[in-house]
Amino acid sequence: MTEFVRSLFGRRARRRWIHLILGGALAMPYVFVGQLVVGPATDSRYVFNDLPLQLLSFAVGLPLATLTAALFPLTRSLEAGAVRSLCGVDAGLLARGPARSRAAKGRAAAWFTLHLGFGGVIAGMSLAVPPFAAFLTALPLLVLFGGKQSVELPEPLEQTWVLALAPVAGVATLLALAGCAAVSGSLLARWAPALLGPTPEDRLAAAEARAADLAVRNRLARELHDSVGHALSAVTLQASAARRVLDSDPEFVREALAAIEDTTRRTVGELDAVLGVLRDGDAPGTAPAPTLAADLPGLLRRTRACGLRVTDTVGVDPDALPPVLSREAYRIVQEGLSNALKHAGDRTAVTLRIETADGHLVITVDNPVALTPSCRPGGGHGLRGVADRARLLGGTAEAGPAHGTWRLHVRLPMKGPA
Repeated sequence: MTEFVRSLFGRRARRRWIHLILGGALAMPYVFVGQLVVGPATDSRYVFNDLPLQLLSFAVGLPLATLTAALFPLTRSLEAGAVRSLCGVDAGLLARGPARSRAAKGRAAAWFTLHLGFGGVIAGMSLAVPPFAAFLTALPLLVLFGGKQSVELPEPLEQTWVLALAPVAGVATLLALAGCAAVSGSLLARWAPALLGPTPEDRLAAAEARAADLAVRNRLARELHDSVGHALSAVTLQASAARRVLDSDPEFVREALAAIEDTTRRTVGELDAVLGVLRDGDAPGTAPAPTLAADLPGLLRRTRACGLRVTDTVGVDPDALPPVLSREAYRIVQEGLSNALKHAGDRTAVTLRIETADGHLVITVDNPVALTPSCRPGGGHGLRGVADRARLLGGTAEAGPAHGTWRLHVRLPMKGPA
């Protein structure tokens, strides 16, 4: 019994009832237009007072509602919002945004017509049935205290047993109204995903949007890993090396502290740039991204301050490289040196070669294979980022042991794909 009452008058049923009444309110302008057609066509001056003519006006107005929904794509967005809020339909089952394709517009128009059709009937019943039910419920009292002559009733209703059953009929009428509203609301809620749900084109657009968002997130993750991750690794090793020679080599300690200061200052600027992109999709006024042309000497100097012995051979003019290639090449070199610091340890000889071959910029980083690698759990994102950068530029990246050393070998086309 409780479930039955809840299905008729529960919170969900009431909200769906409101949704239907809103549909009836939206149907009123179309009914008025229908009256302008039905009145002259039937030679009737009082369409509003004639129920059959009112129903005919309603039937004439519904096709106009269908045409309106088909012509205005935003109808789907508005109706989907109302369905999510009032009908209890999961938002994931409904499309977002206006209808673009012909099929989507047709489905939205069908839904709008159903909403206004069911809503007009239920709204009309909601206006007419409660006063009638209240009259039936109070009828025995009116007859008891005012006499039968106080109420004009048809002769069959003047019988005593009919008057006694009038309140029951009134309550049954209200229950019938609630049942019609509940069934209509349930039907609309069941049909909503089919008519207001995403079309294949909508799903494709949503997948493309998710892919674009994922690409941006991956790019930000690479930038944070390569800038902040490299800086933290370098600062940790610089501080560790300085602590070990604090008493025996003060000059090296001063150089290490200066490198730590320089590294952190540059990293704060790069972090501001990345956070600017994360907040606004752009980073106006923030520090520019480091490039091979402008920042390679500083990167080598800070890396050597960690105790790493770097032998560099640059067989190309960095200033002649395209800006995008110069920026990505810097990040790749940075990651290669960072990996050497983390996995081979300080006081290790590293060879860096940057040269051109067959129209490609070739970057090679060689360092001894660590006997006890210090790779932290969850690592490996750096090499993945290098591979992503190379692939986006149309190049290749290889990393692994080669002849007793660990080699990072990257080839980037000097003129990459658009």
